[in-house]
Amino acid sequence: MRIMISCGEASGDLYAGALTAELRARAPSADIFGFGGQRLKAAGATLVGDFTGLTVTGLTEAVRVLPRSYAMYRRLIAAARDRKPDVFVPIDFPDFNFRLMAVLRRLGTPVVYYVSPQLWAWRPGRIRTMRRFVDKVLVIFPFETSLYERAGIPVQFVGHPLVDLARAAQPRSVFLRGHGLVPEAPTVALLPGSRPNEVRRIAPGLAAAMPLIRARVSGVQFVVARAPNLPDALFAPFLPPAHGGRTLLGSPGGPGGGAPAAPARWGEVARPTNSDIVLIEDRTDDVLAASDVVITASGTATVQATLHERPMVVVYRLSPLTYRLGKPFLKVDTYAMTNLVAARRVVPELIQADFTPERVSEETVALLTDPERHARTCEALQQVREQLGAPGASGRAAEAILEVAAKGPRGVSSA
Repeated sequence: MRIMISCGEASGDLYAGALTAELRARAPSADIFGFGGQRLKAAGATLVGDFTGLTVTGLTEAVRVLPRSYAMYRRLIAAARDRKPDVFVPIDFPDFNFRLMAVLRRLGTPVVYYVSPQLWAWRPGRIRTMRRFVDKVLVIFPFETSLYERAGIPVQFVGHPLVDLARAAQPRSVFLRGHGLVPEAPTVALLPGSRPNEVRRIAPGLAAAMPLIRARVSGVQFVVARAPNLPDALFAPFLPPAHGGRTLLGSPGGPGGGAPAAPARWGEVARPTNSDIVLIEDRTDDVLAASDVVITASGTATVQATLHERPMVVVYRLSPLTYRLGKPFLKVDTYAMTNLVAARRVVPELIQADFTPERVSEETVALLTDPERHARTCEALQQVREQLGAPGASGRAAEAILEVAAKGPRGVSSA
């Protein structure tokens, strides 16, 4: 059994790693290979290509990585021709994976799309491409099922893989005390995103909101969840000028601006002496579980915060050109997955011009100081959590993929 997987960002890599572990449990001798990151590799897959440096958001940003993306595409096609997979599993990342799956399908390889692209929000006409090249779609949000059923595409709601994966390794008190913070103090988690261009635009705004929150909430402390494999300089806005005798801040890189020179690696934790902020790498679930309120970039992190039932303020900012070009094509009036699943505005969203330090501070302080609002939000998040499916999503996805693979090669659909 040969299984090819393709994922192009940190969240997809997380799902791919969990999926690969479940595939190996059911088919120990399977040859699993493809495009991904360190979690896919750690689960036992062979990486034909790594997505580091290729993951961006926005139309204008994507143009800059086109040459490297095309080279990776050709490398993966060559690997598919050589190794002849029994099934191809694209995971989200549609602009890349749609082109890849078209070639794989023409080679006779069945395609099982795991973690459906957000057709309901953006460019719904892509459903025609899905109908032509995909044998089955495995969706992770319940409201997605009807979209594919109406289009006549085999679909299965497997549940969200984060239901199993979003688990803290330490209790709040142990985690905060271990990083020099006070377990009893109001704690705000800051999640500026996982892609470099995303963090470059979002981190300065979050950092500017911190002193405004401090001025209104006594004893507040902050924990920044830092995604892996990102340059140190992107997180400079969160730290004061001196850190252990070293200068960490030059001119913080903002939208369209340059970034300061990167200091030596800070390691898993960075904490200036006598400060109320720590930076912690690759432990997002611990950060979320230890917080009272979360300020997060829109994306997968909103689902993680929901699973931890943490009230949140959702922010996002694209380049002005990307936002102007893309906004007319949006089919939804809300962005956070939490609100989309709930079908109502459960948590505040501050997008583009609404994302200001003052607005972030206002919404965060309200959640920290209004017990009734905090409790209502937690109750709503619990209801959203219940809609994300039962544990075992990765296992159900693995079983569906192996079932399609066992049926053998396909021809190209003419639909």
